[in-house]
Amino acid sequence: MRFTFAEAMTDPSYYAPLAQAAEAAGFASMTIPDSIAYPEESDAKYPYTPDGNREFLEGKEFIETFIQAAALGAVTTTLRFTPFVVKLPIRPPALVAKQAMSVAVLTNNRLALGVGTSPWPEDYDIMGVDFARRGKRMDECMDIIRGLETGEYFEFHGEFYDIPKIKMSPAPTEHIPLLVGGHADLALRRAVIRGDGWMHGGGTPEELDALLDKLAAIRKAEGKENDTFEIHVISMDAYTVDGCKRLEDKGITDVIVGFRMPYIMGPDTEPLQKKIDHLNWYGENLIAQVNR
Repeated sequence: MRFTFAEAMTDPSYYAPLAQAAEAAGFASMTIPDSIAYPEESDAKYPYTPDGNREFLEGKEFIETFIQAAALGAVTTTLRFTPFVVKLPIRPPALVAKQAMSVAVLTNNRLALGVGTSPWPEDYDIMGVDFARRGKRMDECMDIIRGLETGEYFEFHGEFYDIPKIKMSPAPTEHIPLLVGGHADLALRRAVIRGDGWMHGGGTPEELDALLDKLAAIRKAEGKENDTFEIHVISMDAYTVDGCKRLEDKGITDVIVGFRMPYIMGPDTEPLQKKIDHLNWYGENLIAQVNR
């Protein structure tokens, strides 16, 4: 089993030492959040808080996802970076392909690209993209990234994008895994049909089991139950050795581990050293025990 460290909405100067500490503690990867801007007014609800509250996001500092991945890759040697998740359909897919390929090359293939839609209509507005049919737009984006990352000539003619025959260099020496985030049935199908894995956004154990059952059924129906497929989950079981074993028995490949609730008003006041202490404790008491 692999372990992913999750930290977001903290002091940007903490990320480099935290990445180095996570790598030293035995973590395989680190998530990187994505946020473009905070709208002053919005009727949209945040999907990952009980009441849909979004006000905690105001003033939170987000470094651009690919820039942060490249910066952290420069100070680590084995740690993989998994954006959690890039809001794909608001971006030009050819640009995303170039950014992802560049990070993969600079980090020696240490990028797994988590992708999803955005819950904010305002994200689409400020990027000049229609909010409607964002799922279909995302499908085309994924197909374009898949085609361009090979480094060979590729063209695409779809409903939303029309790309002449082009190639991008340099190309990574390994395929960039596309990990799809989301709990909707369409997101699960997209993860199986177009992706290399799925990223779980949290919830109760019962909800997770139901999602895993749906995922397994889709993989079987598509004839992909034996294909390599990454499953990244958030679970309280990740904080005990027996719990990690239970998750592994369910087919979980990667657990996402954090040590504080990020959905709080105001700045993160936890000191850097305390965060590093959490990583060291987890490495000694969980990672070393589970993977021995």
